[in-house]
Amino acid sequence: MEVKRIKTPLSEETIENLRAGDKVLITGYIYTARDAAHKRMVETLERDGELPIDLKGQIIYYVGPTPPKPGQVIGSAGPTTAVRMDKYVEPLLRKGLKGMIGKGYRTEKIRELLKIYKAVYFAAIGGTAVLLKEHIKSSELIAYEDLGTEAIRRLYVEDFPVIVANDIYGGDIFTEGQKKYAKIEI
Repeated sequence: MEVKRIKTPLSEETIENLRAGDKVLITGYIYTARDAAHKRMVETLERDGELPIDLKGQIIYYVGPTPPKPGQVIGSAGPTTAVRMDKYVEPLLRKGLKGMIGKGYRTEKIRELLKIYKAVYFAAIGGTAVLLKEHIKSSELIAYEDLGTEAIRRLYVEDFPVIVANDIYGGDIFTEGQKKYAKIEI
């Protein structure tokens, strides 16, 4: 299967050309945020209507990287379980978020929102945190420093490997994979 190379910020054309199951290499800036940062962003939106970052066309990587050792850009940076962020996703999609990277499935509600807001969910391989960090070339603290590893960071990535898990057409590698293997008789 062909590997697709994409750059951030994501354009509508890029998103329209992605299908569930596509292998993708991402180059450009992405943002980190986990549960605590998502909660704070949504609370800030509800209170002030503003965010510490412009999400138009951006990707959020669900990761709380460990502190870097001397001479490193970043510490271990593997994905966290995406479904934990589901209750915070819609307000961020309304602000222009176009991609999310995590591990595991998304709820039916999120799969529907991806179609409505024309955004994609990428799966990164869990358990490969040390390998994934090799694709991260810079890391800059952007907001919520008090959250420690869960602060929002701006990462520059080169050829960051992911798979399109959910696309704007309703494609879902998790349900499609289950159907494929459910037919195997043992």
